[in-house]
Amino acid sequence: MENFIFSLNATVPVFLVMVLGYLLYRKKMLTAEFVKVCNSLNFKVTLPVLLFKDISRASIQEEWDTKMVLFCAGVTVVSIVLIWVLAKKLVKDRTITGALVQASFRSSAAVLGVAFIQNIYGDAGMAPIMIIGCVPLYNIFSVIILTFEGNGDSSSQNSKIKDSLTEILKNPIILAIVIGLIVSLTKLKFPAIVDKTVDSVAAIATPLALLAMGAGFEGKKAMAKIKPTIAGAFIKLIALPMVFVPLAAAMGFRYEKMMAILIMLAGPTTVSSYIMAQNMDNDGVLTSSIVAATTLLSSVTLTGWIFLSKSLGWI
Repeated sequence: MENFIFSLNATVPVFLVMVLGYLLYRKKMLTAEFVKVCNSLNFKVTLPVLLFKDISRASIQEEWDTKMVLFCAGVTVVSIVLIWVLAKKLVKDRTITGALVQASFRSSAAVLGVAFIQNIYGDAGMAPIMIIGCVPLYNIFSVIILTFEGNGDSSSQNSKIKDSLTEILKNPIILAIVIGLIVSLTKLKFPAIVDKTVDSVAAIATPLALLAMGAGFEGKKAMAKIKPTIAGAFIKLIALPMVFVPLAAAMGFRYEKMMAILIMLAGPTTVSSYIMAQNMDNDGVLTSSIVAATTLLSSVTLTGWIFLSKSLGWI
């Protein structure tokens, strides 16, 4: 019972904030414009500031874990390649391949990963280390897959690749990680007024992101293209953690490290995958359906994975 309560305490508060966002939207206290602005604000400002704060103030030289970074990166690459190869062989409708592959591997590691770990441990813990290992690869592979599997004319592919790679290099989350690492390694100190400002902005990142995700949830879209939606949700929430979480345990990852890896593998699909699919001539409806389905179902599956991991002494 203690492990079950621990699991509920880890996941339920996070999803309740999302439910609150959903209810406030239905009561017209929040609007579609609010969701749009919040998603942009979270992506460009609050979440990068939160990650910068946690990384820049950490003793990276002491906390840096090459083994974990390489594990997260290796698992990310292997899972993406396997999903893409299987999709190419098994999916008959080629127009949905890119969207299905991206939505099946691209976890909400930054937003929900930080939220869950903060909820359990009080700070972002090992989330930044996990993010360093997987988020840049999520972006790079998404560009590659959506470009080659896109439904637009091939003449525009070179331009799309160039523009998308430029956007990757300007990604606020990646930039925040790099700048945070530089500050941490150089042991640069800021005046108290700067630190307090950073703290204030970082404090709103997680609740604002969760409210926006809840307000932007569209349950009806989860019913569109139901078969590939179920397939993508199964891969994201069940198959990936089933294969790689025991491997992580066998390699000795425990507690905060295991929690970060678990969120990376079993967390819901990130909403940014929908924006990318739409902008690169892939199936936005299917992507939105998988985002909606994984967000809803992960409240059950992720609680289950945390309960199992806690019972086995992994977290």
